[in-house]
Amino acid sequence: MAKQKNNIITKTLLLLTITLLCSCATKAPRYNYQELAQAALRLDMDIDLNDNHRLYIEASRWIGTPYRRGGYSKSGTDCSGLSYSICKTVYHKTLKRSSEEQRTRNCQKISKSKLNEGDLVFFHNGRNKRTANHVGIYLKNNRFIHASTSRGVIVSSLNEAYYRKCYMQCGRIK
Repeated sequence: MAKQKNNIITKTLLLLTITLLCSCATKAPRYNYQELAQAALRLDMDIDLNDNHRLYIEASRWIGTPYRRGGYSKSGTDCSGLSYSICKTVYHKTLKRSSEEQRTRNCQKISKSKLNEGDLVFFHNGRNKRTANHVGIYLKNNRFIHASTSRGVIVSSLNEAYYRKCYMQCGRIK
């Protein structure tokens, strides 16, 4: 009888534990939908329920930040500083501070057709096609956020003639 009672208690505790774990795993994160709407406006793109809301909200906070060589704050940033800062905030990963080092040391090369939000896109300046000297963070629909030397932090399209010409490779952060 005692063995049967222990068996029932064990099964009940197991069922309660599984129920508790499942309810925690399925709880949707709460987002400030006003902040999501503002992010969509600032980024000029739709943000879907399945998108990485943390990425889009954080990226939108950087729009308009002026370009500053060597910078990585909202008072001024360069392209690798932008990817460094956003990836640290959103993914809790610390990247190297140059585009080339991010490409070679922080990323695994992927094809353009495999791009996911949060992947990095690398470009060369035309003079040295083997060294990345510009980086952006892929969002979706061929659009990426980056720090332009002349316009500060903006969203651009991989389909723009300049970026098609200077495109180098894509990378998934390790």
